Amino acid sequence: MRIVQLTDLHIGREGEDTYGVDVRGNFLKALQAASDQKPDLLVISGDLCYRDGDVEIYRWIRPKLDQTGIPYEVMSGNHDDPSLLAQAFGVAARLKDGALYFRQDYGGLSAFFLDTTYYELPASQQAWLKEELSALRREALIFMHHPPLPGGVPFMDSKHSLRNMEEVQRILFAHPYPVHVFTGHYHAEKTVSMRNTSVHITPSCFFQISQASEVFGVDHYRPGLRVIDYNEEGLMHTVRYF
Repeated sequence: MRIVQLTDLHIGREGEDTYGVDVRGNFLKALQAASDQKPDLLVISGDLCYRDGDVEIYRWIRPKLDQTGIPYEVMSGNHDDPSLLAQAFGVAARLKDGALYFRQDYGGLSAFFLDTTYYELPASQQAWLKEELSALRREALIFMHHPPLPGGVPFMDSKHSLRNMEEVQRILFAHPYPVHVFTGHYHAEKTVSMRNTSVHITPSCFFQISQASEVFGVDHYRPGLRVIDYNEEGLMHTVRYF
């Protein structure tokens, strides 16, 4: 199975200044680059909106995704509103206590999609994930917006990391099989591993953040995506800039 992950689109309203970056143009180019990979699934892993969740922005994005003809999943990030997002994309039935999280099975692949909109994985999601993983007798594939391990991006680690990271780690570390986590949020390309858990941070479609500074700084403006190939023999993935 081939999955293409796009993250941190940060689409603004029509005519809104997004620091001089054509985020709508970047998104359209990202969709073309994703389509060129002929994926079985697209995953949009949060921060669809520039600042705050906006139904008009979601309504602009949805038909562009639909036109690709590729099945897709959308997730909420800290610049989104999970309820508005779920309603705009027709998946309101997945909402639980205002959070958008779910499991999807694709043939022999089970993937978990978590909601860390408010900078934490709430207790209800932790309990759900723990139960789901306890019944899973194989490696786990998880998509979430915030990395559950420190990412080595000083500005993000110190100011914008997942607040209950250690609680989430205990759940992941308890799984007796490998755990593969694909995230966004950090606007960087990174892979970090601890025990059984590998976290793969996918670059943004907006801009990338410096990995060498405690204060905010832009590393570069090349948008990127991640191509994930998963089958019974293993997992392979790569980042492509466009």
